[in-house]
Parts: sequence; structure tokens; C-alpha cells
Amino acid sequence: MGSVSSLRQPVKIGFFLCQRFTMIAMASAIEVLRMANQLSGETLYRWYTFSEDGEAVSASDSLAINVDDKIPNTMDLDVVIICGGIDVHENCSPKLLSWIAQQDRKHLKIGAICTGSYVLAKAGVMHDKACSVHWENLAGLQEAFPTVRISNKLFTISDDRMTSAGGTAPMDMMLTMVTREHGNKLSAAISEMFVCERVRNTEDVQKVPLRNLIGTAQPKLLETVSLMEANLEEPFCIDELAGLVELSRRQLERLFQRHLQCSPSRYYLHLRLSRARQLLTQTNLSVIEISIACGFVSTPHFSKCYRDYFGIPPREERLGLSQKTAQQQTKRELFASEEETKEQIAI
Repeated sequence: MGSVSSLRQPVKIGFFLCQRFTMIAMASAIEVLRMANQLSGETLYRWYTFSEDGEAVSASDSLAINVDDKIPNTMDLDVVIICGGIDVHENCSPKLLSWIAQQDRKHLKIGAICTGSYVLAKAGVMHDKACSVHWENLAGLQEAFPTVRISNKLFTISDDRMTSAGGTAPMDMMLTMVTREHGNKLSAAISEMFVCERVRNTEDVQKVPLRNLIGTAQPKLLETVSLMEANLEEPFCIDELAGLVELSRRQLERLFQRHLQCSPSRYYLHLRLSRARQLLTQTNLSVIEISIACGFVSTPHFSKCYRDYFGIPPREERLGLSQKTAQQQTKRELFASEEETKEQIAI
């Protein structure tokens, strides 16, 4: 791809592996760094792994991973990321918490993936800071650490913190970091190599089962949301929903504000627009067809709501996906042409 930054020193990132960490989350983060180096032709990033005692760590899939060092380490790092997984609360030893606090005092950027945000909160470095965590731990983290601004976003990045949910969300977080540090061209090339059709951004949220978000103690709320999800094409008005679940409109509004921090109409709009985004990026339906399928009275109204919510008009969302597909096809054709030329020269 050519040189990106020949003068900048490599960013050194340390990954602390908790016992029973999630392999896919850790690999999703590190592979982005590896590919950034490979495609740029430079060592933009160096990464190191740590455990509490320097011994191998077993992931949640029982694979044992050797590490580079124990804590406290002597390496001069720029970023520290805690890789969480199953039973993360059992990985909060005084030694680890002290080490994290020490990195904070050194003004390092501190991050976490999967359930690692729990460890950061336990170390006291997330007060009044936004963080993401795997949806299974959202409610528990908020209850245990009320001063932390828990988010159901796939990932959150600020000047001194970077946290993400599990699965492949760390890939999106690291791609966003690469974009900010080295530009969109490099991050787009990395996503193409990983067959990643769309880099999700800081506005994308986890698909959190509502029962895990609010528990089962609010059956009326769960029933209302189920009605909303089943009626996206022909949405109910709020008064109709309230009547169907045998509540007054005011009672329903209070229920949504208390547990979902938004009005029923806003939540309904979120469901419809999220469905519209899926149809835009995953089907060939026209914008008009999608607006009808998601219950909008007109295409202009749908476009305005979509732009206000996602920051981009639906036609541009579709166009951006088409352009990326065309770029990938051009790249494949160019590669095939180069290989054919090499074969002709060889002959």
C-alpha cells in the first residue's frame, strides 16, 4: 500500500489477558494491528501480551496462550487493554487493580474488550467516563458502579479510554483507531482484507435482548416492545399500544423513561430505523420499498428521519456500500490482471 507515516514511532499496546478471556475478542483487536503493519509496509503498531504471573493463560475455549511478560511490566507502553471474558469478577486481584491504577497515573490510554470494562471500573479508573461492555454485563456493571456511564454502544473511544463489547466489536474499535491515526484509506484496506463489508462506528449499538437489559420484572414493558417489533411496517400509535397492554399513555411513557431513558415513540423509531439500515445494507430493495416496509408515510420523511438519526441519508448509505463493492471488484480485477501479466512474462 505504500508508506503511511515514516517518522512516527510505533504505538505500543499491551494486552492483559484475564483467565478465561474471550479469544475472538482479543484476536479481533490484534489482527487489525497486524494487518495495519502488513498493508502499510511499516511497523505502525507493536503489541505485547501480559498475565498476572507471566504464565500462559487459558482462554474461554480452553486454548492456552503464552504471554510476553508479567505485571508490573518494564515495557514503555502507550496503551493498555484488558481482555475480559467469562467470570471476569474473579480476575480483579489487588495486584492487577493496582497496576491499572498505575497506568492511569502515567496517563496511558486505558482500554478493555468484552467484559474487561468491569475490571477497569473495579480499579476506579472509569468514574464519570463512558464505557462499553458485552451486553450480558450491562445491568450488573451499572448496578455495581453507578458512577460509570455505561453504554450499549458496540464501542466507545475518548482521548484516554477505549472500550468495546465482545465478539468482533473490538475489530471495529481498532479500525476506528487506525482511521483516526492513519486515515480512512488504510482502515478500508484492512476491512477489505478481513471481508468486513462495513466498519461499524461509535453510533452502532449492540443487539441487547431486552430481558437482559431490564430484567423480567417489567412484563408490560417487554410486552409493549414485542408489539413494536412485530409491527414495524404498520406501526401502532402510542395510545393504541398503551391500550393493548392495559396502561394509560402516561404510565407507558413513565415506564419507558425509567427503564430505557427515552419515550415510547423514540424507541419505536429506533427499531424501525435499525430495521431500515439492515435492509439498506443487506438487500437490494429500493429506498422507497424500505421506507414502506418500515412504516414511513413518505420517502422524504423516511430520509429525514434516517439522516437525523444516523447522520447520513439512506441513499448515501446505499451508495457508500455500492462504491465499496465496486472498489473491491476493481481491486480483484487489477490483481487478476497483474497475475496474468506475470504468467505471460514467465512464459
